[in-house]
Amino acid sequence: MLTYPTNCLGYEVFSDNLDALPLNNKAVITTINQYSYCMAELDNEFKTALKQSDFLLPDGVGIVAAAKFLTGAVIHKISGTDLHEHMLHKLNESGGSCFYLGSSQATLDKIAKRLKKEYPNVKGYFYSPPFKTEFTAADNQAMINAVNEIKPDALFIGMTAPKQEKWAVTHRDEIQAKYICAIGAVFDFYAGTVKRPGKIWINLGLEWLGRMITEPRRLYKRYLVYGPIFAYRLVQQKLKAQHEHVKNAHSTVTVVPVHSLKSA
Repeated sequence: MLTYPTNCLGYEVFSDNLDALPLNNKAVITTINQYSYCMAELDNEFKTALKQSDFLLPDGVGIVAAAKFLTGAVIHKISGTDLHEHMLHKLNESGGSCFYLGSSQATLDKIAKRLKKEYPNVKGYFYSPPFKTEFTAADNQAMINAVNEIKPDALFIGMTAPKQEKWAVTHRDEIQAKYICAIGAVFDFYAGTVKRPGKIWINLGLEWLGRMITEPRRLYKRYLVYGPIFAYRLVQQKLKAQHEHVKNAHSTVTVVPVHSLKSA
């Protein structure tokens, strides 16, 4: 990472503001929250993809709280939606281009309509990949070719985690785009197919609760099961750090031999 990261649970988490993102270097940008952290503990390929991202955004109050609890660092939540809006504002000012890779054609059509209305100077391009658990080599090449034909300033990938993060990191060297952003649910939020909780929920740090109320069947496990697991991991890490601190303090104590004291 090229700017000011904070180490949190073994990940170098972005702790600057989005204006600090470099303008000229290709960068893979992903996000981490308490659920993706827990999933990465069970999926080493996913963990590697997160760690190999150029910028890993703290997309969740859980990660923000973890940084404060473990290291005392004060960082601020930056969601995929924040990144998406930031990019579109910048591209609208410069007359840049973006490419949406993922989701259904119906969702992409809604994104295209809203994009044209809100960011008229942005040139938008869209590709709906086949809906399957694993892509074939031909699928991957077709997606890469579609992106590279445009060479967009920003590539937005919405394939859901962990597929999108793995795909972005695996194909980063083949993709001709300045920013490769794995933003998942933002496609549905921006299209309006899934409603994001309002500003009050977000400002109170309760966006997760608003989303769970809206989609309880899909999200209850993420928050009610993996939330406590994440908290348990935090306590484990805190106790481990305290133990190491005490151990190191004891190892630096100087023992003075008794005969040395007598001779003195």
